[in-house]
Amino acid sequence: MIHPKKQANMQRRNFIKNTALSAIAISATGFVHFDGQRYVGDCATTSDILGPFYRPNSPVRSLLAIKGEKGDPITLLGKVLHDDCSTPYKNAKIELWHCDGNGVYDNESKDFKYRGTTYSDDKGNYSFKTILPVPYDAGGGNFRPAHFHMMITAAGYQPLVTQLYFSGDPWVEKDSSSSSPAAKKRILEVQNLTGGSKKVEYNISMAKKLAIEPASMGLLVGNYIAEEDPNNKMELFRKDKQLWIKGDKTNGMPFGVNFEFVGDNTFTFPGSTVEEYSAVFEIGDYGKITMRETYANDKGEKIVVVYKRVMK
Repeated sequence: MIHPKKQANMQRRNFIKNTALSAIAISATGFVHFDGQRYVGDCATTSDILGPFYRPNSPVRSLLAIKGEKGDPITLLGKVLHDDCSTPYKNAKIELWHCDGNGVYDNESKDFKYRGTTYSDDKGNYSFKTILPVPYDAGGGNFRPAHFHMMITAAGYQPLVTQLYFSGDPWVEKDSSSSSPAAKKRILEVQNLTGGSKKVEYNISMAKKLAIEPASMGLLVGNYIAEEDPNNKMELFRKDKQLWIKGDKTNGMPFGVNFEFVGDNTFTFPGSTVEEYSAVFEIGDYGKITMRETYANDKGEKIVVVYKRVMK
């Protein structure tokens, strides 16, 4: 009799083998390549990993500044556009969150400090009045540059998660995400206004299919071990700006199989739907990564396996 955990592992390997082999023709088409500055064939805003500080259900408000708290006033404004990069998108949902003037995120309070949601108007316009965030120590003396987090949800398009950085910040060139060539157009010029306030402008182009930044993908590579079965392991690596599961003799794919990024920290296999297979990543503090793999076994039963990345 085969142990249930080993049986589940075998089923997973069979699923990967069958799915990958059936998707070869599909995955060979529609490739969007990175030319060193942007994804050619896709005018959309580049995406970024969600990170550990997102909170859903932030209040609908565009005024986030808090009287008496530390921070330079700033207005973030721009347009949300369709994938033609010119037609305004009406009623897109824009969520903004960032740290306070001391580099701290409000992750728990009912006030949702420096977190808010707004919607684009008839001309695609959106704006927030808040403070300029500051760089902070992400652990071990590794500083993240000042940045805004944004999530944009628009019917007909993939949800977009991205980060905006600011020119002149000395930490931009030292951070793997902000120094990525794909982030170049998301490093914004801070404009000084009369009265001491500031503003930054950023237009957002949506996409039906997203390409993940190489720097963000690099956060996910490494060795993973299943929480309930230490013998169930996988290795993720990068090739041709895609994320791959390393293959072996047991799954019939000697090199491996590539993931397809579908947004919101979620991957599937080319030619598959997220209902058939999904790998969802959660990004924790200090480089801790969790991957929740969901697929159906031979009987159509839902299988969920949680993996932890092995810390170096």
